[in-house]
Amino acid sequence: MSREQQAVARARKAFDTGRSKSLEYRVRQLKNLQRLFTEKQKVISDAIKKDLNKSEVGTQLYETLGLEGEISLAIKKLKEWAAPRPVGKNLMTISDSVYIKPEPLGVVLIIGAWNYPWAVTIQPLIGAIAAGNAAVVKPSEVCVHTAKVMEDLLPLYIDKELYPVVTGGVPETQELLRQRFDHIFYTGNSTVGKLIMEAAAKNLTPVTLELGGKSPCYIDKACDIAIACRRVAWGKYTNCGQTCIAPDYVLCEPSIQDRVIEEVKKSIKEFYTDNPKNCPDYGRIINQRHFKRIMNMLEDSTVAAGGDNDESDCYIAPTVLRDVKPEAKVMQEEIFGPLLPIMPVNGLDEAIKFINKGEKPLALYVFSSDDKVINRMTDETSSGGLLANDCLVHFSVNSLPFGGVGNSGMGCYHGKFSFDQLSHLRGCLIKQLKMEGVNSMRYPPHTAKKLGWARFFILNNVDAGWIGRMALVAVLVVVAAVVFVNKRFHFSFRIYTF
Repeated sequence: MSREQQAVARARKAFDTGRSKSLEYRVRQLKNLQRLFTEKQKVISDAIKKDLNKSEVGTQLYETLGLEGEISLAIKKLKEWAAPRPVGKNLMTISDSVYIKPEPLGVVLIIGAWNYPWAVTIQPLIGAIAAGNAAVVKPSEVCVHTAKVMEDLLPLYIDKELYPVVTGGVPETQELLRQRFDHIFYTGNSTVGKLIMEAAAKNLTPVTLELGGKSPCYIDKACDIAIACRRVAWGKYTNCGQTCIAPDYVLCEPSIQDRVIEEVKKSIKEFYTDNPKNCPDYGRIINQRHFKRIMNMLEDSTVAAGGDNDESDCYIAPTVLRDVKPEAKVMQEEIFGPLLPIMPVNGLDEAIKFINKGEKPLALYVFSSDDKVINRMTDETSSGGLLANDCLVHFSVNSLPFGGVGNSGMGCYHGKFSFDQLSHLRGCLIKQLKMEGVNSMRYPPHTAKKLGWARFFILNNVDAGWIGRMALVAVLVVVAAVVFVNKRFHFSFRIYTF
């Protein structure tokens, strides 16, 4: 039995004990996980510094702070989320208990990504724990140091049987995907996402795919261009552009292109000094393979700012490209690096048309002081999320679902959405063995009269208070009595005539 098989088998056995179904047990595990981020922040930051050159403050800001907030929310709201949820009734079910009961799915596989290795790996785990599941955690092997720290620390704080960590590369991931899970949660690119979905299909395993794509950013001439470009520069160059919801490219009218370039350059200098290479807040490309991939995108475009690079240090300066054509290399795939192409368009109509020609993105950004522009972008495009006049920050709002659509993913999470995504929302209807007369309309022989009663009872939904419900129950009793009397009358009449 392989190491991966053993981890899954142990998680399944631990889940079958039923201990993860207790709300108290779930809360205890979440509190232990929260304690990890308090006690081991330095260890976490040191590892990410080695992998991505993130500063300690940057690690807390972009990795662990949001996780602490998610854990606090889950602890506070768990009892409410896990409680049965009453639903509307029709006249046929007015006297019954009708509700949705969230229940654990079972054993979940979580495959994390390397760009925000703690945030995108542990956030689904929080949802899995809160929902009462077991979870096998597979951190990205690309972040070597962080994966090792995760493997070492998680078993010290949370149940190592219910939540095992499996490290390794492609062979280990493939072996995991041969096992049977009750849900697979993957964060990464669409190419691998298709492979995950294919593997899951063999066992009809549901999946959540958090992918990416080319997230467009339209800057309208009717806006504060300086503020817009400052926010775009922050969204683009954070984590050296290795953010799945980073603005991938800018669309703007030719008349404001030079101004946009100058304002982005000012913001780069403000954020990362004249020498970003020596700035502690500017990261690095994860490895040389990705470095070469990004540099190849520059071949047929004009550099308006930046462009400096150092392969030995996996450094690429914050870079702006001007007058980019739709057929340019940089426009053919998600950049996932610090290149910002600017593609001139003749107004909003052309921008919307261009966006809609491509795959549906994970995020869409529009900067404008005109509500009509924002509304048109909202109404006439489709994306996982839409943000007007800022970048990235919708990820931090746990009352919003975060996820893609089409090629950018399926399913969503954050806050209660994580809990629901990793729960089975079981529909329950509890009846009593009474008032059988009302049911005669559904039993053969079927008649037009019975159909009329059925239409009345089934098509009328009930939204009444306590007094109204009591009145409706009384009506049902009367109807049942009438039906029962009619049945007895017809039965007696048949005997008499016989």
